[in-house]
Amino acid sequence: MNKSWQLQEAKNKLSELVERTLKDGAQVITRRGEKVVVVIPYQEYEHLTRPTKNLAEFLAESPLAGSQVQVERDKSAPRDFRLEL
Repeated sequence: MNKSWQLQEAKNKLSELVERTLKDGAQVITRRGEKVVVVIPYQEYEHLTRPTKNLAEFLAESPLAGSQVQVERDKSAPRDFRLEL
């Protein structure tokens, strides 16, 4: 059961908001009648933001994998950089 909370109510009842989130799942916070934020349990956040594959797998699935594209590094000397204060 998703519940909608007005921002002021969420601020005043933060402990209740957290408990409801853990018990019932995502909670929506509104400001001036518009949905602006969703509060979710941390485990759900971790699940949503966890990479699905590692860098090697990502690169291996690239459209350029096996395309024989040659990438060369610029071997010229770096620019002289001076920070003036």
